Amino acid sequence: MSTPQTFKPSAGKREEFRKYLEKAGIMDALTKVLVDLYEEVDKPEDALVYIIDKLSLQAGLETQKQLNAKLEEAYAHIKTVEAEIEALKVQVSEVEGGQEGIDTRSTHSTAHPEAAEEGGAAEGGEEQPQPAQ
Repeated sequence: MSTPQTFKPSAGKREEFRKYLEKAGIMDALTKVLVDLYEEVDKPEDALVYIIDKLSLQAGLETQKQLNAKLEEAYAHIKTVEAEIEALKVQVSEVEGGQEGIDTRSTHSTAHPEAAEEGGAAEGGEEQPQPAQ
């Protein structure tokens, strides 16, 4: 039987990485969270969730519980909006069904009457000559 090989970085690389973690504040944050967990009278069922939540709070982020609550709220809002959409679809179909045979297309021009009366600029931005008086 062969034993699995384990990777061991050189002492210099480990020290460099440790300095990086200390400089970034990771060591202090992890130490504080682990001390909090150690001092917790009632140990949480899921230590990993506890650590994630504590680190999230330290970073100014929302906890997993807060994110789940927001997600549930969003799902409830989606269901409400979907129900409203369905109700509006029913209303539209009732209105359309009641107007069968009636032509609801608009025959009005979309141009402004004032523009036609003023004799403003023609298409293309050129001015039309005014008749002599």
